[in-house]
Amino acid sequence: MIRWFYKYGFLLMLFNTILYSINQTKDTVAPFLFYLIMGLGLLFVLVNPSQIRGVLFHKSFSFLMALNFINLVYYLFFDSISNFQSLEYLMARFMSFALISLSIYHNFQYYKNNFFPLLIKIIFFVVIVGLFIDPFILSARYYGIIWNPNMLASLTILAFSFLFLKNEKKSNFEIFMMLLLIIVTLSTGSRSVLIAVVLSFVMKYGFTIRNILYSIMLIISIILISNTNLDTSFNRISSQGIFNDRTEQFYFAVDNLKQKLFVGYGLDEYSGLPKDIEIPEELENLIIGAHNGYLSILIQYGILFGGLVVLIMFRKSLQIIQFFKNISGIYNIYLFVIIYTLIAANFESLFTGINEFHTLLFWLSLSFLSHAKFLSNHEI
Repeated sequence: MIRWFYKYGFLLMLFNTILYSINQTKDTVAPFLFYLIMGLGLLFVLVNPSQIRGVLFHKSFSFLMALNFINLVYYLFFDSISNFQSLEYLMARFMSFALISLSIYHNFQYYKNNFFPLLIKIIFFVVIVGLFIDPFILSARYYGIIWNPNMLASLTILAFSFLFLKNEKKSNFEIFMMLLLIIVTLSTGSRSVLIAVVLSFVMKYGFTIRNILYSIMLIISIILISNTNLDTSFNRISSQGIFNDRTEQFYFAVDNLKQKLFVGYGLDEYSGLPKDIEIPEELENLIIGAHNGYLSILIQYGILFGGLVVLIMFRKSLQIIQFFKNISGIYNIYLFVIIYTLIAANFESLFTGINEFHTLLFWLSLSFLSHAKFLSNHEI
């Protein structure tokens, strides 16, 4: 049981984030499973301390332990010890990083060969269920059974990109899946997904004539679709621009950061919008968070500890990108997740969440490639 949990505990946690995204399960099944997974994970680590020494402190995952150490020091000296929400974040972050490390260490080949096919199937199933319940994908911003259209877009664009980037020849059904996934993605109205589309084409074909032709086709599509009465990603870029409300959210987050520039607001304030901040009346329906992963980190920790977190994250990411930039196959898909997240975090509050699918996938990808790099460097 314990060894099985080491292998698949993180998978349960990752798939549970999808349940957190569904209206019918986000307040019932998902919280129960989350605390069950966290509790079992903590118990199994405590009863088998060799895993702490042999896996959690492994060179591949040392950057995760460094981030955990920063969280602990910040909580003890700069947060409120009596703040249960901060303690909960500290423990949840530790366990999510621990489950990532244990799962990759004990199940590396699974993440190399079987992980993405399963992930694509689960996301595609969510899309199909959503289409049965709500088939009107072009009536407004589409979200299916997911509570937020941007969340659905995050799931579908990742599944599309994983399929698109795979080296093996695609079956007719996989081509159908790709078409449906990209249609649903664009119907959500998310603008940041277009970054993923461009990035996936660049990583697949490089800067080639083919990509130039695809770019021209994309521009023509934007012009044609933007003249229709729809609410797709193309329409929203045409009518609102790329940044639009993100600009106001950015400046509001910067103003909040200035108030607690050095020590931040606390571990529990990871959304980018501290709960005690008063929102001006003219921005009440506009501001729902920083919508910027880097600002969210700085607001949470302040520039001292937040700067350390960003430095560790960027240092590890650059090492990984440099090592795997010319390697194709499954490693290229994990690399796509890292690069796309680093870019998309300028528009979404990534990096800091506990039960956010894209966030966990980013830390998984960084950890998987870190371990793959270690194994490659130590091959006999």
